[in-house]
Amino acid sequence: MAVPVAFFGLFFAYPVVAITARGLKTGGVWHFGRIQDVLAQPDIRHVLWFTTWQALASTALTLLIALPGAYVFARFEFRGKQILRAVVTVPFVLPTVVVGTAFLALLGRGGLLDELWGVRLDTTVWAILLAHVFFNYAVVVRTVGGLWAQLDPRQEEAARMLGASRFAVWRKVTLPALGPAVAAAALMVFLFTFTSFGVVQILGGPTFSTLEVEIYRQTSEIFDLSTAAVLTIVQFVAVGGILAVHARTVRRRETALRLVDASMTSRRPRGAGQWALLAAVLGSIAVLLVLPLAVLVQRSFDAPGSGFGYYKALTSNEGGLFLVPPIDAIGNSLRYALAATAIALLIGGLAAAALTRRDAGRLVRGFDALLMLPLGVSAVTVGFGFLIALDQPPLDLRSTWILVPLAQALVGVPFVVRTMLPVLRAVDGRLREAAAVLGASPWRVWREVDLPMVRRALLIAAGFAFAVSLGEFGATVFIARPDNPTLPVAVARLLGRAGELNYGQAMALSTILMVVCAVALLVLERLRTDLRGDRTGEF
Repeated sequence: MAVPVAFFGLFFAYPVVAITARGLKTGGVWHFGRIQDVLAQPDIRHVLWFTTWQALASTALTLLIALPGAYVFARFEFRGKQILRAVVTVPFVLPTVVVGTAFLALLGRGGLLDELWGVRLDTTVWAILLAHVFFNYAVVVRTVGGLWAQLDPRQEEAARMLGASRFAVWRKVTLPALGPAVAAAALMVFLFTFTSFGVVQILGGPTFSTLEVEIYRQTSEIFDLSTAAVLTIVQFVAVGGILAVHARTVRRRETALRLVDASMTSRRPRGAGQWALLAAVLGSIAVLLVLPLAVLVQRSFDAPGSGFGYYKALTSNEGGLFLVPPIDAIGNSLRYALAATAIALLIGGLAAAALTRRDAGRLVRGFDALLMLPLGVSAVTVGFGFLIALDQPPLDLRSTWILVPLAQALVGVPFVVRTMLPVLRAVDGRLREAAAVLGASPWRVWREVDLPMVRRALLIAAGFAFAVSLGEFGATVFIARPDNPTLPVAVARLLGRAGELNYGQAMALSTILMVVCAVALLVLERLRTDLRGDRTGEF
């Protein structure tokens, strides 16, 4: 456990505390009164209100749209289900910058709705809400659908035989069983939308700003570290509360139910009602998830004179926006993501192994919740904290390439832990004890007992870590060097410059990034379906 604790202490807690102290401490004196002064400002209070309101609205809308999809994926068997399951997961691992770009192509000036009906929604709150549904649809389908598929259907059948209506069965049998999973999914969606950055930055314009966007603006544009520090503390407290409630709901979900093999509960749709539900879910996926990505691809090939004009422009640096051709961002992102994945697997694997030990104390188990903090704490704060804190020996890393993978690994570790924990907990402890009695060292026990059982889950964890590292933007935008931009940073910079060529190149880079993420997800889905049941991870 020492290695994961040291890693998070050095590369998460230390930078966050350093940047917060820089904003609230002058001359060795802490100015906590600044917190009240900042929160009393009308514009800051408006940011706090909008952050909370849009997160609640996004969560409710996501649950409303995604719960029917969770049921369909849990209980129905149909052709193309494996591919479709990967398709609905692609938006979740896409960079938020790409999500914002996709909806900009659909709803913005010159977008599909603008061309067909003269309707623009890119600077309205509806664009933000729909983009959040697009991004978080898979969270509900995976979290709720994974449990729904393993609920024993005989309980529902028994209630129906006793005369209960379908609605009564849903209200009294199914919903109480699904309650912890729905609550966990809702909390995760609220967490991701509460800390939304790329989507709001691109679609919100100057009118709408979340805490994360405001922290970025105060840090990089106004250079008011004091206000940014206060907002970081507010976000940290809010995220800590959300994660505490989420950990409690997860424990309830793990201990309160008796589950069955998911393959026993799914069947082909029967009757007109079930076929209509399947059609409605497929239609919603096509409109809300596939259409924005399709428009993104179409816009990337919409260059004047040549369909590949924007892609060809990526190989030159005529605009002078980058020190290198934009195409170099692809290689940079792949190298950084591979390094971040290796770090995330090492740290996350060690943390998961420590959390599953039978002698793990309450303090070690509490570290499980802390591992989720990088998903909710301001990535902007972490990135800027890297520049502030890691600039002196022996941790003078500002001029080294490893800084970017370290920041990306912080986001990848929670996915590794969440994927590995259920599998490691399922390993019979008696096997480890027998190997130890026969003289095997702890390393050999891991290599001979645990690794063969968790190898496939380890590959899935690596895939998720790679995908989320590839798309990390909030911290990378601060620490990526101008001669080594990543794909999300390059897309954001291209969108920030006027001109049709810059816009088209942003669409082309976003399409490339989307394809890479989609391929990774298809491979992961193939690995998942090769395993028995749906116990390869918590997501």
